[in-house]
Amino acid sequence: MATSGRPSSRAPDRPDRRCGRWARAGAPPERPARWHRSGAPRVPALLGSALLVLAGLGCSPAHESAPTDPTASPVASAPSSSGPAHALPSGSARTASPPAAVVRAACEAPLPESWRSALAAGEFRAPAGQRAVLTEVGPRARWTVVQLSDGRSRRAAVVEDAEAPRTLLTFTDPVEHQLLAADVSADGRWTAFAVLEGRTLDSPWSLYVQDARGGMRRLARSTLPGPLPQPVVRNGSVFWAQGTGKGRATIFSSPVRRPGSGNRAPSPRALHSGVLDAPFAAGGLLAWREASADGRSTQLSALSFATLRPAGLPGPLAALRDLRSPTSDGATWAWIEEGKDAGEPRLVVWRQGQSSPVARLSGAPAAEGLDQLRISGELITWRTPEAAYALDLRTSAYTRITPQYGYAQARAGALAVAYNEDRAKGPGARSVIQVVRADRLPRLPKPRDCG
Repeated sequence: MATSGRPSSRAPDRPDRRCGRWARAGAPPERPARWHRSGAPRVPALLGSALLVLAGLGCSPAHESAPTDPTASPVASAPSSSGPAHALPSGSARTASPPAAVVRAACEAPLPESWRSALAAGEFRAPAGQRAVLTEVGPRARWTVVQLSDGRSRRAAVVEDAEAPRTLLTFTDPVEHQLLAADVSADGRWTAFAVLEGRTLDSPWSLYVQDARGGMRRLARSTLPGPLPQPVVRNGSVFWAQGTGKGRATIFSSPVRRPGSGNRAPSPRALHSGVLDAPFAAGGLLAWREASADGRSTQLSALSFATLRPAGLPGPLAALRDLRSPTSDGATWAWIEEGKDAGEPRLVVWRQGQSSPVARLSGAPAAEGLDQLRISGELITWRTPEAAYALDLRTSAYTRITPQYGYAQARAGALAVAYNEDRAKGPGARSVIQVVRADRLPRLPKPRDCG
């Protein structure tokens, strides 16, 4: 789970959850995709992270497989999202973006002992002889999805309410494949998870859904360049994006199979196509970043979970251009804004009720190479090439939450932190995973000299 500042074509220890970066390696983290001379999109690595020590090939086959190529016809898309077939542009066009005014810059504070103690008490203990890698944490820490390896086998597992890990899938070869991302339905019954089937980020991947009462099927398998899957489970369906060729991708949905639905698996439904990143849940919206209609910039788009049709974005979000790593919990939105003329990137936040976005953080080391933004109420987490951080919006204080390297995830009242102990990067290093109720943590204290 350690990171380095250099990109790699090898699969990272912890791929970026947004997966908006295309599943090809060779460019710095989060840089927009570019074209090969042949006309295919040049796709970047997701993160400049350290490598998982991988070995082997293959996953256990799903009990039932859906068609590997979804065949449903797409529904009508928003007019602004019918961009040309090219990779996300890298221009700095911001004329449509409202400027982010620095209203309340955050100040760094040491990790308080109350947080340190809570995190230590919430440490996940992997079964004896196994090494765990954090994949996802659920609302209010009710569940955690991890990858477990013991040198002879590797499996995806979900841990519910501090119980023993429940296996989702055992990989047939414990070296080549790794768990990429996961999500669990609100009732805890359905788990959707994605598996990368090789050592590099341009390897094929498969997306599965498992019923805790028994049964599993493969929803999709992709061999084309495109966003790595970040499944979202909402309202009895799984949502994801995958490449469809010529630099484009499509967002699909598939219902989870319910009792009495028979043996025939429903076909995935195509919802929207374009030059786009993997979508993420933002309250009642499924949102994503994509190329604008003229192909000169990027913008946010969304559809409604309730209607599965294009939906408007709140506040000033629809006017934003060329933002990076957007995330939201529905009430708070955060993203990275690149500084003009090679200036420093800034962490920008907009909340319901604000007239305009607010730049909360810039400069080294906390904002240098920042990525993987996540939100849980008043808490925003992110990672840099050197460490992971958390910002408390109530006090405008932020703190370094991992000793070195590692990553953090804030989500719906939960906070998960992962890093290697003793700053070691090798496969023998002990991995530390800590999961706590974020909504029960005290406020980060604001430094006295903070303006």
